Amino acid sequence: MHVVFLSPGFPAEMPLFVRGLAKVGAKVLGVGDQPASALPREAREALSDYLQVSTFGDEKQAAEEIHAWLRGRSVDRVECLWERLMYLAASLRERFGLPGMSKAQTEVFRDKETMKQAVEKAGLRVPRHGKARTVAEAWAHVERIGYPSIVKPIDGAGSKDTYRCNDKAEFAAALAKVRHIDVLSVEEFIEGEELTYDTVCVDGRILFENVAWYRPKPMVLAQSPWISMQNICLRDLAQDLPRPGVELGRAVIKALGFGTGFTHMEWFRTPNGEAVFGEIGGRPAGARLVHAMNYACDCDLFAGWAEAACFGRLSQDTSHKYNASMIFKRGQGEGVVKEHRGLKDLMQRYGQHVATIELTPIGEQKRDWRKVVVGDGWVVVRHPDLATTLEMSERFVSDLVVVAG
Repeated sequence: MHVVFLSPGFPAEMPLFVRGLAKVGAKVLGVGDQPASALPREAREALSDYLQVSTFGDEKQAAEEIHAWLRGRSVDRVECLWERLMYLAASLRERFGLPGMSKAQTEVFRDKETMKQAVEKAGLRVPRHGKARTVAEAWAHVERIGYPSIVKPIDGAGSKDTYRCNDKAEFAAALAKVRHIDVLSVEEFIEGEELTYDTVCVDGRILFENVAWYRPKPMVLAQSPWISMQNICLRDLAQDLPRPGVELGRAVIKALGFGTGFTHMEWFRTPNGEAVFGEIGGRPAGARLVHAMNYACDCDLFAGWAEAACFGRLSQDTSHKYNASMIFKRGQGEGVVKEHRGLKDLMQRYGQHVATIELTPIGEQKRDWRKVVVGDGWVVVRHPDLATTLEMSERFVSDLVVVAG
């Protein structure tokens, strides 16, 4: 099995997926825009060959360089888990006649308006929405949708350039902030809890599924630098909180005709228990959420995805054994990290339930949470009981302080 993998060195989780492919026996041919010497160790050790393209900014040029490099070689799959390069991956698949998402299928997973139209057509609940290429179109959509509303890039990821607007003044201010975005999505703001539905699929069959609960909501985090984010992978997907999203997510996978690989869907659970679709990517979650899934299941989903992609199976035991909460810490103060205040007491109390700790070391420069989603590191706590997991998680939020100065 020979697999071309686009961008093996970035984002941060990509080297682990490359290692997963090598672990299941694939020969991995990496393509990136950085020198081989700059690749993380996990990627360098797992790659069978590597091409540094001159640029990913010109898709046609990159495709020609890759085609010339591969001439005469056998290739079975082209894999890409970074949204920015998914159209390039689709172009290469079509050029070489390989399985996987085509350009048309990729558009459904990248263009939020096309995506919502497809989900809505299947009779599933989505926010009221519209695509805007001009300021006039944006205003027309918000007048139809009403307030509060959300403005965000049509092909964005995460909460970058995303704004909640409660009235006309805030909508105008948001439009001024996103002038650099060519195409916008304007949609209804849904009040409720925000969760994920994540899968590993083979030919549309769901082999693994996960629900994670964002606490607090991502937009609150984006506006509040002192808050620690919690991503909580839930053990029992049949419980009242995750169940509506599981049902919605399965229906979305079917409606969009997703084939093989990871998916990451975000959805809302309203106060009356309704599940409302947010968006879906044909890729794994970022922000170390795959790590949290691994700790919840005691498995290796980096290799699990690779096995599914290459051989159409997932042979690991991926049953959920714990609720696992990943807490991201944002350092307080400026300068270098001086102290991990409260950590010793927390470890004495909860140490047996702490799966991992990775904090910015004392003496190193504090990270900028606006540029590094994981901030100044993370802690994972886990327990079979959800209430116990939440209690431990909240203690690490409130009592652990990464102090800089």
